[in-house]
Amino acid sequence: MPSQPRDRTTIAWFRQDLRLADNPALFEAAKAGAVVPVFILEEPKDCGETHPMGGASRWWLHHALAALDKSLGGRLVLMRGPAGKALEALVKETGASAVHWNRCYEPHAIARDKKLKADLMAAGLEVRSFNGSLLHEPWELETKTGGPFKVYSPFWRAALAKAVAAPLPAPEALDIPQVSLSLALDDFALLPVKPDWAAGWLDLWRPGEKGAAERLSAFLEEGLDGYGELRNRPDLPNVSRLSPHLHFGEISPGRSGRPPASTRSSMATCRRMATSSCRKSAGGSSRITFSTISRICRSATGSPPSMPIPGPRMMRR
Repeated sequence: MPSQPRDRTTIAWFRQDLRLADNPALFEAAKAGAVVPVFILEEPKDCGETHPMGGASRWWLHHALAALDKSLGGRLVLMRGPAGKALEALVKETGASAVHWNRCYEPHAIARDKKLKADLMAAGLEVRSFNGSLLHEPWELETKTGGPFKVYSPFWRAALAKAVAAPLPAPEALDIPQVSLSLALDDFALLPVKPDWAAGWLDLWRPGEKGAAERLSAFLEEGLDGYGELRNRPDLPNVSRLSPHLHFGEISPGRSGRPPASTRSSMATCRRMATSSCRKSAGGSSRITFSTISRICRSATGSPPSMPIPGPRMMRR
């Protein structure tokens, strides 16, 4: 693709990718010029979703957005849906000529995004979508006859044979213009009141990109050793507790590279635990344990076990 002019403004639409690092939509937008980062809160009726967000998810989203806004210097634009109307208004105010987003894969999201892309392009905007959630796109892994895999083992062998794109750094600097359309985070009314049943949760969880990185480091240091036997004990540190961070995209499945100094010793632990699991019975439980360890090593530290591994996290739940 030809290089883009540096004087243009691009809207970077955050969805389930509430992070700066390894965020291709944001990274490419920043390369082209000014960036308008926006999160649009949509009701189920706005996007075809059949299940409203639960109270715990709303609580997490509030704090994840607060953390993202802080990372963006307080310039995150918050709007209510429908997304089409919100983006149209944002384009009108900012003069943006392009819209970027990272792809979502739920059926209702695919249908929404296809329509939005067509509408925005018809209005003269450039629209680009990126893979910010998967190691490989679903259509990139096919059988020799060109169809989808129906058996896990050959699917995994094909996934292993395909290179994984290198993770992207957070943009070094962002040129973010002022936008008057933004709501206040409290206008979303995401937090529980009367009663505040989530009181004290921030003592247990730290939503946001930094919290995700800290949780990953803590698990590699404290929880990985013994995971095979203790992964079903949520009262112990051998459960990663990364699920909500992954769901909201505060850390990407494909994140890798050199781990922090505090977690470098965990790379050896990964290999030791993976080797130990592989030497156990070839039954299902050992394979599950080994695949989970390999996911952690490959996706989180960038150092997979030095032997064939049975399965990475291919898609976010």
